[in-house]
Amino acid sequence: MSAAAQLQLSNFARDVATGFSDPAQKYISARYFYDDLGSVLFEAITLLPEYGLTRADERLLRLHADEIAAKTGPVSLVAELGSGTGKKTRNILKAVSKRALSSRYSPIDVSAGALAYCEKELCDVAEIEPVCADWLDGLAEIARRRSRGSSLLLLFLGSSIGNLDRSCIPDFLGRIRSQLHPGDFFLIGADLVKDTDTMIAAYDDPTGVTAAFNLNMLARVNRELEADFDLRAFAHEVRWNRGARRIEMHLLSGRDQTAYIGALETSFHFRAGETIWTESSHKFTLAELDDYARASGFTPLKAWADHEWPFVEALWKV
Repeated sequence: MSAAAQLQLSNFARDVATGFSDPAQKYISARYFYDDLGSVLFEAITLLPEYGLTRADERLLRLHADEIAAKTGPVSLVAELGSGTGKKTRNILKAVSKRALSSRYSPIDVSAGALAYCEKELCDVAEIEPVCADWLDGLAEIARRRSRGSSLLLLFLGSSIGNLDRSCIPDFLGRIRSQLHPGDFFLIGADLVKDTDTMIAAYDDPTGVTAAFNLNMLARVNRELEADFDLRAFAHEVRWNRGARRIEMHLLSGRDQTAYIGALETSFHFRAGETIWTESSHKFTLAELDDYARASGFTPLKAWADHEWPFVEALWKV
């Protein structure tokens, strides 16, 4: 196992131990959804009729890629936080390549499988330089190796910003801003507030794909941390937190039970009805996004909204 893989595993074990020890609410970070199996399951989620977010994201990028590229002008590098397979990025890369002598794309993702697929599928439109890392670590690596005077368009699509707690968003955006240079651009996707039934259905599909995605979190703990969770004893649960304007995904313990995690040499007890909070998906307003941009050192340039599924692509400049 490489040093990077060992570090990633130790971080996973540490974060699981911290989250499962919280006396108020057990939790695990949504960043750990996306192992190779989780990435495949998420790709399946994007095809569900109830989950309109990804289709809105793709529609906006397809319809407005040329306009986005016109506003940025020639850029020498496109990077993407949490790229997955990079499927929806093709239109942006094609538009950028029309305005640059050469086009490079650095997808950042924790899934080596997703990056390999991305490199295979997009090599015809750009030179691919994948970075297997977390969002900020990957961006820091790109910042270290980018040449002086190069221009960057950073993508953060699919409303991944919504997975962060609102209180953490200003600091997160500030850390992104610290890795960028004046004149760089940041294209961010965000899901907008809509009616409650539509939002709930998007995260609780009747075919059970999202439930499998959620339960894979515990399956990953079993696989990688030598645990013995009984996945049949947990259920997928979705909540709309109106006050915080977020969808929450939980894993609900169906009975009193104890699971042993070999990598930690520790057992954790779960009461019947107790949950593990696995994901928050915050929903935004356009005005709120503009406020976040200005507070973190960006200038909002333009936002493109989808009318079938309230979703926005917002272009900011350093």
